[in-house]
Amino acid sequence: MSPDMRTEGHRPTTVKIIVSGGFGAGKTTLISAASEIEPLTTEEYLTEVSDGIDFLAGVERKATTTVALDFGRLTFREQQMVLYLFGTPGQDRFWFTWDDLVVGAVGAMVLIDTRRLADGFAAVSYFEQTGIPFVVAINEFNDAPYRYSPAEVRAALEVPDRVPVVRCDARVPSSVITVLLTLVDHALTYEYEQPRPSAPMEQPHAV
Repeated sequence: MSPDMRTEGHRPTTVKIIVSGGFGAGKTTLISAASEIEPLTTEEYLTEVSDGIDFLAGVERKATTTVALDFGRLTFREQQMVLYLFGTPGQDRFWFTWDDLVVGAVGAMVLIDTRRLADGFAAVSYFEQTGIPFVVAINEFNDAPYRYSPAEVRAALEVPDRVPVVRCDARVPSSVITVLLTLVDHALTYEYEQPRPSAPMEQPHAV
Protein backbone atom coordinates (compact mmCIF):
# COMPACT_ATOMS: atom_id res chain seq x y z
CA MET A 1 0.00 0.00 0.00
CA SER A 2 1.37 3.40 -0.92
CA PRO A 3 0.54 6.83 0.52
CA ASP A 4 -0.86 9.41 -1.89
CA MET A 5 -3.24 12.35 -2.07
CA ARG A 6 -6.89 11.72 -1.24
CA THR A 7 -9.26 10.63 -4.01
CA GLU A 8 -11.63 13.29 -5.33
CA GLY A 9 -15.27 12.95 -4.36
CA HIS A 10 -14.67 10.67 -1.38
CA ARG A 11 -14.23 11.45 2.28
CA PRO A 12 -11.36 9.39 3.69
CA THR A 13 -11.38 7.81 7.12
CA THR A 14 -9.24 9.84 9.53
CA VAL A 15 -7.16 7.93 12.05
CA LYS A 16 -5.32 9.49 14.99
CA ILE A 17 -2.03 7.76 15.80
CA ILE A 18 0.24 8.45 18.78
CA VAL A 19 4.01 8.16 18.35
CA SER A 20 5.53 7.69 21.78
CA GLY A 21 8.70 6.50 23.45
CA GLY A 22 11.58 7.66 25.57
CA PHE A 23 13.70 10.79 25.30
CA GLY A 24 15.77 10.74 22.11
CA ALA A 25 14.15 7.61 20.68
CA GLY A 26 13.56 9.25 17.28
CA LYS A 27 9.90 10.30 17.41
CA THR A 28 10.39 13.67 15.71
CA THR A 29 12.60 12.09 13.04
CA LEU A 30 10.00 9.39 12.38
CA ILE A 31 7.11 11.83 11.97
CA SER A 32 9.21 14.07 9.74
CA ALA A 33 10.15 11.09 7.55
CA ALA A 34 6.57 9.89 7.10
CA SER A 35 4.61 13.14 6.90
CA GLU A 36 3.38 14.34 3.51
CA ILE A 37 3.17 17.89 4.87
CA GLU A 38 5.77 20.02 6.60
CA PRO A 39 5.55 18.57 10.12
CA LEU A 40 4.67 20.75 13.08
CA THR A 41 7.31 20.41 15.76
CA THR A 42 7.78 22.03 19.15
CA GLU A 43 11.50 21.43 19.46
CA GLU A 44 13.55 23.59 21.80
CA TYR A 45 17.29 23.58 22.40
CA LEU A 46 18.57 21.83 25.48
CA THR A 47 20.17 24.34 27.83
CA GLU A 48 22.00 24.38 31.13
CA VAL A 49 18.60 24.55 32.83
CA SER A 50 18.03 20.90 31.90
CA ASP A 51 21.34 19.74 33.41
CA GLY A 52 20.61 17.10 36.00
CA ILE A 53 17.03 16.76 34.74
CA ASP A 54 17.34 15.30 31.23
CA PHE A 55 19.41 12.11 31.31
CA LEU A 56 21.57 12.16 28.16
CA ALA A 57 23.48 8.88 28.49
CA GLY A 58 23.44 7.26 25.05
CA VAL A 59 22.18 10.42 23.32
CA GLU A 60 24.95 12.85 24.22
CA ARG A 61 24.82 14.56 20.81
CA LYS A 62 21.11 15.41 21.10
CA ALA A 63 20.74 19.21 21.10
CA THR A 64 16.95 19.68 21.00
CA THR A 65 13.87 18.17 22.60
CA THR A 66 10.10 18.12 22.01
CA VAL A 67 8.33 20.13 24.69
CA ALA A 68 4.68 19.75 23.64
CA LEU A 69 4.02 17.59 20.57
CA ASP A 70 4.97 16.82 16.98
CA PHE A 71 2.34 16.56 14.25
CA GLY A 72 2.32 15.10 10.76
CA ARG A 73 -0.13 13.71 8.20
CA LEU A 74 -0.02 10.73 5.86
CA THR A 75 -2.71 9.92 3.27
CA PHE A 76 -3.40 6.51 1.70
CA ARG A 77 -5.49 6.99 -1.45
CA GLU A 78 -6.38 3.36 -2.19
CA GLN A 79 -7.44 2.69 1.40
CA GLN A 80 -9.24 6.07 1.70
CA MET A 81 -7.43 6.65 4.97
CA VAL A 82 -5.61 9.63 6.46
CA LEU A 83 -3.29 9.15 9.41
CA TYR A 84 -2.77 12.06 11.77
CA LEU A 85 0.47 11.48 13.66
CA PHE A 86 0.92 13.00 17.12
CA GLY A 87 4.31 12.67 18.78
CA THR A 88 4.55 12.85 22.57
CA PRO A 89 7.33 14.48 24.59
CA GLY A 90 9.85 11.96 25.88
CA GLN A 91 10.99 13.46 29.17
CA ASP A 92 9.05 12.52 32.28
CA ARG A 93 8.61 16.22 33.21
CA PHE A 94 6.30 16.60 30.17
CA TRP A 95 4.32 13.38 30.64
CA PHE A 96 1.40 15.31 32.09
CA THR A 97 0.49 16.13 28.46
CA TRP A 98 0.00 12.48 27.46
CA ASP A 99 -3.57 12.13 28.76
CA ASP A 100 -4.71 15.01 26.56
CA LEU A 101 -2.75 13.90 23.48
CA VAL A 102 -4.14 10.35 23.46
CA VAL A 103 -7.81 11.37 23.51
CA GLY A 104 -9.45 9.92 20.39
CA ALA A 105 -6.38 7.92 19.36
CA VAL A 106 -7.00 4.66 17.50
CA GLY A 107 -3.56 3.29 18.28
CA ALA A 108 -0.03 4.10 19.39
CA MET A 109 3.53 3.29 18.40
CA VAL A 110 6.12 2.93 21.16
CA LEU A 111 9.49 3.73 19.61
CA ILE A 112 12.40 2.00 21.32
CA ASP A 113 16.03 3.13 21.38
CA THR A 114 18.12 0.05 22.21
CA ARG A 115 20.84 2.32 23.63
CA ARG A 116 18.32 3.28 26.35
CA LEU A 117 16.10 0.21 26.40
CA ALA A 118 14.72 0.78 29.90
CA ASP A 119 13.14 4.06 28.73
CA GLY A 120 10.49 2.00 26.93
CA PHE A 121 9.00 0.58 30.13
CA ALA A 122 6.95 3.69 30.99
CA ALA A 123 5.33 3.99 27.55
CA VAL A 124 4.55 0.27 27.30
CA SER A 125 2.99 0.38 30.78
CA TYR A 126 0.99 3.50 29.97
CA PHE A 127 -0.67 2.08 26.86
CA GLU A 128 -1.29 -1.23 28.59
CA GLN A 129 -3.18 0.66 31.32
CA THR A 130 -5.20 2.83 28.95
CA GLY A 131 -6.14 -0.09 26.72
CA ILE A 132 -5.08 1.76 23.55
CA PRO A 133 -3.80 -0.77 20.97
CA PHE A 134 -0.09 -0.28 20.36
CA VAL A 135 2.95 -1.74 18.64
CA VAL A 136 6.58 -1.60 19.71
CA ALA A 137 9.01 -0.39 17.03
CA ILE A 138 12.75 -0.90 17.52
CA ASN A 139 14.55 2.11 16.06
CA GLU A 140 17.86 0.73 14.81
CA PHE A 141 20.44 3.47 15.42
CA ASN A 142 23.77 3.01 13.65
CA ASP A 143 25.76 3.64 16.83
CA ALA A 144 23.80 1.25 19.05
CA PRO A 145 26.29 -1.02 20.84
CA TYR A 146 24.07 -4.05 20.32
CA ARG A 147 21.15 -4.86 18.02
CA TYR A 148 18.44 -6.57 20.01
CA SER A 149 16.04 -8.88 18.24
CA PRO A 150 12.26 -8.31 18.54
CA ALA A 151 12.09 -11.36 20.81
CA GLU A 152 14.77 -9.94 23.11
CA VAL A 153 13.03 -6.56 23.31
CA ARG A 154 9.69 -8.25 24.00
CA ALA A 155 11.22 -10.21 26.88
CA ALA A 156 13.18 -7.26 28.29
CA LEU A 157 10.17 -4.90 28.32
CA GLU A 158 7.64 -7.62 29.20
CA VAL A 159 5.56 -6.81 26.13
CA PRO A 160 2.44 -9.04 25.88
CA ASP A 161 2.40 -11.64 23.11
CA ARG A 162 -0.58 -9.97 21.41
CA VAL A 163 1.44 -6.77 20.81
CA PRO A 164 3.52 -6.69 17.59
CA VAL A 165 7.23 -5.93 18.06
CA VAL A 166 8.96 -4.92 14.83
CA ARG A 167 12.19 -3.35 13.58
CA CYS A 168 12.17 0.18 12.21
CA ASP A 169 14.45 2.86 10.77
CA ALA A 170 12.84 6.16 11.73
CA ARG A 171 14.76 7.98 8.97
CA VAL A 172 13.33 5.88 6.12
CA PRO A 173 9.74 6.66 5.01
CA SER A 174 9.06 3.14 3.67
CA SER A 175 10.16 1.60 6.97
CA VAL A 176 7.97 3.97 8.97
CA ILE A 177 4.98 3.35 6.70
CA THR A 178 5.32 -0.41 7.19
CA VAL A 179 5.16 0.02 10.96
CA LEU A 180 2.20 2.39 10.74
CA LEU A 181 0.24 -0.08 8.62
CA THR A 182 1.11 -2.84 11.09
CA LEU A 183 -0.30 -0.64 13.85
CA VAL A 184 -3.52 0.14 11.96
CA ASP A 185 -4.07 -3.55 11.26
CA HIS A 186 -3.40 -4.40 14.90
CA ALA A 187 -5.73 -1.66 16.12
CA LEU A 188 -8.55 -2.84 13.86
CA THR A 189 -8.09 -6.39 15.17
CA TYR A 190 -7.80 -5.66 18.88
CA GLU A 191 -9.39 -2.28 19.49
CA TYR A 192 -12.67 -3.58 20.81
CA GLU A 193 -11.06 -6.36 22.82
CA GLN A 194 -8.98 -4.03 25.00
CA PRO A 195 -10.48 -3.01 28.38
CA ARG A 196 -11.23 0.69 28.65
CA PRO A 197 -10.79 2.33 32.06
CA SER A 198 -13.67 4.18 33.69
CA ALA A 199 -11.34 6.68 35.36
CA PRO A 200 -8.22 8.56 34.18
CA MET A 201 -5.00 6.58 34.32
CA GLU A 202 -2.04 7.58 36.44
CA GLN A 203 0.79 9.33 34.64
CA PRO A 204 3.62 7.02 33.51
CA HIS A 205 6.52 6.74 35.93
CA ALA A 206 10.15 6.58 35.05
CA VAL A 207 11.93 3.31 35.71
